[in-house]
Amino acid sequence: MNITNYIQFENADLTVAVGTGLISTLDRDIDIKVVPFASDNDKAPTHRVYAKSPRGHDIEVGGIWKKTSQDGKTYYTLSIRKLHFNANLGRYPGQDDPSLQAVIEWEPRD
Repeated sequence: MNITNYIQFENADLTVAVGTGLISTLDRDIDIKVVPFASDNDKAPTHRVYAKSPRGHDIEVGGIWKKTSQDGKTYYTLSIRKLHFNANLGRYPGQDDPSLQAVIEWEPRD
């Protein structure tokens, strides 16, 4: 299966796992790395998201946040500031590996 817009974490405990992935849009493909981030601030991200600069430097471009839905279920959101890219993480249809997360883009509300 050829997939785009995903993060493959090193294990199923997403809160503490490092991951790598790909985000593809109409005008770019971005290889990303996500690294756990510990903070006492409950509004801080669980992960920082990095991409490579044209010269190969790791540049922080966004974050992943752990959220709780109205029905009490945990989910994760991803944001890449400079691209105004927002997404939820979830599973691909038919796959059951919790360490592989689809990046499901959504438009911000006005």
